[in-house]
Amino acid sequence: MLRFGIISTAKIGRDLVVPAIQDAENCVVTAIASRDLSKARAMADRFSVPHAFGSYEEMLASDLIDAVYIPLPSSQHVEWSIKAADAGKHVLCEKPIALKANEIDSLIAARDRNKVLVTEAYMVAYTPVWHKVRALIADGSIGTLQHVQGAFTYFNRDASNMRNIPALGGGALPDIGVYPTIATRFATGQEPLRVQAVTRRDPEFGTDIYSSVKADFGGFELSFYIATQLANRQLMVFHGTDGFIEVKSPFNADRWGAEEIELTNRGHNQSTIFRFPDSRQYKREVEAFARAAMGEDQEIVTLESSKLSQAFIDAIYRASEKDGWETV
Repeated sequence: MLRFGIISTAKIGRDLVVPAIQDAENCVVTAIASRDLSKARAMADRFSVPHAFGSYEEMLASDLIDAVYIPLPSSQHVEWSIKAADAGKHVLCEKPIALKANEIDSLIAARDRNKVLVTEAYMVAYTPVWHKVRALIADGSIGTLQHVQGAFTYFNRDASNMRNIPALGGGALPDIGVYPTIATRFATGQEPLRVQAVTRRDPEFGTDIYSSVKADFGGFELSFYIATQLANRQLMVFHGTDGFIEVKSPFNADRWGAEEIELTNRGHNQSTIFRFPDSRQYKREVEAFARAAMGEDQEIVTLESSKLSQAFIDAIYRASEKDGWETV
């Protein structure tokens, strides 16, 4: 069993990832760390975790854990991923693992010098929904892919929420812009060449709250929009010469709605629905991480792939400041 320590008592850890680790077949939460020991102890008691630490450094120095999960604010991901790797711990870090593509070079260096696994927690890369989408595109089920359409929106104007605080790495693109981009890259195996974008910022918070993006992948285009102040919506459609694939619950597969893929033919007179009733994508993510950390042959999101994802987001920001195309 891979023994996890959790750095912070953040909501995503409490609600989603820690329960997934405790439910997994090959890993377990051994320790919780917080800068407030009482918070660490309360969360540890809630999940029957044996150890609680009043500082992150103390937990990293402990031999009670083999790996850490990091759900800190985005602006702290690089710092603590490096500290954990230098302590000899494997690292599963929430997205975005960095806020600039060139910051990931230091993570790659830390991974390599310590010979540990460091990976960004993109749960979509481990869910059967997205593996099926990738297989359908690869086997020619929709002919030649021509266009991908996506959307991811929610409404949040809480001034205290890290997503609305620039200093903590807030903004729509770091938070959810990464999903249409990595999903497209994962499903197609292709990389964007250039982008056009329009981005709006909240006048009070200063964070980006809306982006509309067109990306040229050479053989096909991706168009998507994201927003943190629109009604909730999730959508991904892959449109080819012989048909299209619609992913019904593309990102929050366990909570958004039906976990289904609908494959429709060119004439729109025949469709096949693939159902995935219990993908438990966070459980699959941590189990895959544990297998890779323990030396098994397992596909993961590499830091090199994360750097390409972040370069895509960086290019969207640059494109938003100009008319016309921006090279990724």
